[in-house]
Amino acid sequence: MIELVPPFRRAEPEDAPALAELVNFAGEGLPLYLWEKMKEADETAWDVGRQRARREQGSFSYRNAVVAEVGGKCAACLIGYPQPKRPEPIDYETLPAMFVPLQELENLAPNSWYVNVLATYPEFRGQGLGTKLLAIADELARATGKTGLSLIVSDANENARRLYSCCGYKEAGSRPMMKGDWRNDGRNWILLTKSL
Repeated sequence: MIELVPPFRRAEPEDAPALAELVNFAGEGLPLYLWEKMKEADETAWDVGRQRARREQGSFSYRNAVVAEVGGKCAACLIGYPQPKRPEPIDYETLPAMFVPLQELENLAPNSWYVNVLATYPEFRGQGLGTKLLAIADELARATGKTGLSLIVSDANENARRLYSCCGYKEAGSRPMMKGDWRNDGRNWILLTKSL
């Protein structure tokens, strides 16, 4: 376990509303699109996102998150975790089509530490929080015995791609997006990897 210094700290269940919003920023609206399809009659899509952030297990859980707190507000977050040495085979019969390219790319980087989410609220961008969170990701990867990191980004997200490139990530694969009725400017998902 690495030691975090302010403004960075481990996320807590109370951070769930901010984590849901930040995950949706990072996912360019895809999370909210999916939560809308998952909600029950008495829920909103945001309710679903907040519940998922409060989970004790699962990839999108506060337990996998580090946040930057600025002025008492959650300003940015990193959500990530170690990938298995051998990826599970993809069940193309049951996996929704829009997830297939993402899973295929994840499977190209086994045994890496996966940066699932890196996001900053617009008013806190340009302050170096993303760069510092990626440095924390490096430390977390080393602490779990991983020798590399991986992440997936839209080809249309030029600001994020520029940041990742500056932090040592290189393109390692791509797959066409499967969008259904989800709207996004991107055409391809890009796998980026970094060796430590």
